[in-house]
Amino acid sequence: MSKTTNKFSPEVRARAVRMVLDHEKDHPSRWAAVVSIAAKIGCAAQTLLEWVKKAEIDAGKRAGVPSEMADRLKALERENRELRQANEILRKASAYFAMAELDRRFKP
Repeated sequence: MSKTTNKFSPEVRARAVRMVLDHEKDHPSRWAAVVSIAAKIGCAAQTLLEWVKKAEIDAGKRAGVPSEMADRLKALERENRELRQANEILRKASAYFAMAELDRRFKP
């Protein structure tokens, strides 16, 4: 998974999405509105279209997982992964110390 930096602030993104939704009727299609506005704000048209789709999902106008739920799921998955790693370390440490205890008991 690649990490990219967010070149645009949330305010700019929200404004661009609002512009697309407000001026969609002035263009022959949504894509035409997206291309026009993306050129004005200096982002890729596909990026702006993704912002619009995400805003519609968050507003409940489109099917999908809202941002808040996706963020929560990501955090829970990260926590689960960390707990599994901690359990694995503890399991290995327990086995190591159990073997050391057995070795100590049977040495004369």
